[in-house]
Amino acid sequence: MSSVLDQRPAPAAAGPRPAPPRRRTRVLALPEARWALAALVLFLIALPLNLLGAPAWLWGSLFAATYITGGWEPGWEGLKALKDKTLDVDLLMVVAALGAAAIGQVLDGALLIVIFATSGALEAVATARTADSVRGLLDLAPTTAARLLPGGGEETVAAEDLKVGDVILVRPGERVGADGQVLDGASDVDQATITGEPLPVTKQTGDEVFAGTVNGTGALRVRVERDPANSVIARIVKMVEEASETKAPTQLFIEKIEQRYSIGMVIATLAVFAIPLAFGSALQPALLRAMTFMIVASPCAVVLSTMPPLLSAIANAGRHGVLAKSAVVMERLGQVDAVALDKTGTLTEGTPRVTDIRPLSGSGLDEDGLLALAAAAEHPSEHPLARAIVDVARERRLPLPEALDFASSPGQGVSATIAGRTVQVGSPARLSATTGPASAAAVELAEAGQTAVLVMRDDGPVGVIGIADRLRPDAAATVTALTELTGRSPVLLTGDNERAARQLAAQVGITDVRAGLLPEDKVAAVQEWEGEGRKVLVVGDGVNDAPALAAAHTGIAMGKAGSDLALETADAVVVRDELATVPTIVALSRTARRLVVQNLVIAAVFITALVAWDLIATLPLPLGVAGHEGSTVIVGLNGLRLLREAAWTNPDRRGAA
Repeated sequence: MSSVLDQRPAPAAAGPRPAPPRRRTRVLALPEARWALAALVLFLIALPLNLLGAPAWLWGSLFAATYITGGWEPGWEGLKALKDKTLDVDLLMVVAALGAAAIGQVLDGALLIVIFATSGALEAVATARTADSVRGLLDLAPTTAARLLPGGGEETVAAEDLKVGDVILVRPGERVGADGQVLDGASDVDQATITGEPLPVTKQTGDEVFAGTVNGTGALRVRVERDPANSVIARIVKMVEEASETKAPTQLFIEKIEQRYSIGMVIATLAVFAIPLAFGSALQPALLRAMTFMIVASPCAVVLSTMPPLLSAIANAGRHGVLAKSAVVMERLGQVDAVALDKTGTLTEGTPRVTDIRPLSGSGLDEDGLLALAAAAEHPSEHPLARAIVDVARERRLPLPEALDFASSPGQGVSATIAGRTVQVGSPARLSATTGPASAAAVELAEAGQTAVLVMRDDGPVGVIGIADRLRPDAAATVTALTELTGRSPVLLTGDNERAARQLAAQVGITDVRAGLLPEDKVAAVQEWEGEGRKVLVVGDGVNDAPALAAAHTGIAMGKAGSDLALETADAVVVRDELATVPTIVALSRTARRLVVQNLVIAAVFITALVAWDLIATLPLPLGVAGHEGSTVIVGLNGLRLLREAAWTNPDRRGAA
């Protein structure tokens, strides 16, 4: 059980290997952010001048500058879309702002411009952050590698220049430079970035290793089997990019009808104005009727039917540690009808912990004695299993005897001299061909999904310690709640081994288990379900989960230990790692969707009544404005109901908000 020196610098012979800089786009490097900031600053300067009665030319010029800085870019994009015979929402918003200014509502129009520009800037920042994380994933792979020469020497070359058939030397603590096969050596390799396995995997002659994984204490000679451009880590980047690009453009439900509604309203307004004129009506009453019609038929209440419920749901979820990245995400969460869960770091805590301590009869040790002996031997090691043993000994405040002559053997374990006696701690299969009680205990622990660690003293077994990645306390309840919400049990997708995966799945009530999966296998499973018409929610935390998170209908990442790529790729993030919030936010989204439907009905009733009044009789303009604004206020307040604490409930206790 060797130590994994993740932070250990490579020896000088491997050449300089500086840490790669973090790739992160500065917010103000984005033009959308710069224009939005300029519009906001101008608006904030003009607003108090307007309210305090300053000269109109002063605040008016500032508001005009706000219109220009915040509105020229979406307006230009809208005009380009108009050339393609598409009435873009961007153009409609700019026209609405200009219309407000034309009738004297300069402040309202400027506020609309600022809100719209800020929304566009936030979307651009989110897109840039995702792209940064995808590009930054390439930093996991080393930039150079030590290539062995036929004559026995070595040379430092760029990792991207390696060819299939080259032999490279991977020293302790280094990242593997390319996908390949071990020709010589033995070591424990941390490949969590690829498979998500919580523990390092022993690699020996003939085993496969992946670029970007971290070597332990042994040295490995590896023959390159794949071109660096086709390595697993490079394919992860490609899959995330392709999934993000090919994922169908998402829109809020209301956006799908908004354009058609707006076009219809514009045509109807022109008709209301033109038809009376054609039949001899005077200009002023015809214009007044058309203006009233445009006001009462405008889609303000329709648009507000959607945003307040969804934004309120986002705010409520945020208070409870779940970050939904947009209103579109909140709407889509309520549509899911299938769930795929990762294992390590999602259903489990992602950290190995001691679960069983079994001293053997005749050893003269109790639980604390066995634990102290093992912890003393393991204390110098940095292997995750060693850390788990030492940590629980510290929790129990056990005094550790001094250990001398520490040695670590990759794939086997450690040895040390304690009180003049040789103590070995490691794999039962590799330390000794032990039979009897020690072997039986190790088999029993392995069948229970735990990693068995044998402790020997002077070549005789004295006990066995069980270590496992602990299940989250709320995992079983979460699986049950998701099953009730979607009508089918979640599926477990994991890169871990089959036995460990099935043992954990049985504990939480999952029957469909897909184990030993690489990232592309997870994507294939998600795409298969999506092809069957399912709307899949994927919950994960690691780099290896990112392609599936991007390919799914909706992705949720666990926030505390989640990789940067998973956090940026996911649509929502569970900030506090409380798994039970996943079904709760799905239920909250469904409640928000019900309120959206309620609001649309309210808005439709108001619009229909006011339009009919205006067309059949004569609706006074002030009354039309009051009715229009009243409907807007009602649907807004209805949506704000989701801000209440009562709206955040467990799915088994949920009801209408």
